[in-house]
Amino acid sequence: MNDTSLLERPPASRFWSPRTACAATLALVFLSGAVVGALTWDLAVHNRQRPLAFDSPQAKALYFDHMQKELDLTPAQAEQIQSVLNDFWQYYRTVLSDGKQRVEQLLDEKQRQKFERLLQQQQPPH
Repeated sequence: MNDTSLLERPPASRFWSPRTACAATLALVFLSGAVVGALTWDLAVHNRQRPLAFDSPQAKALYFDHMQKELDLTPAQAEQIQSVLNDFWQYYRTVLSDGKQRVEQLLDEKQRQKFERLLQQQQPPH
């Protein structure tokens, strides 16, 4: 058994100078902040949602629901407006397709491949 009792041990302040204790505390606070910041950044980057494509089914439904609530549409109005919006979205897809074909006709094969990659980058995840 050890002859030194708990009361005879030197106080902890003898092991840590105030300057060392302050430096260690600041280092721990800094490292804790860095870890929390890195985790928060990682979650924000990986959980970021890309905006919905204008004519995706989800965007259409959200837009129509918003219109229906804001304008307080009757069932007959809602049906007619839904038809008009469907016509608009069909026209939109046709214009995009036509524009894409016209641009592709102006490009060589290498440029068309790059153009296709650019378009794919704009697509929302499915």
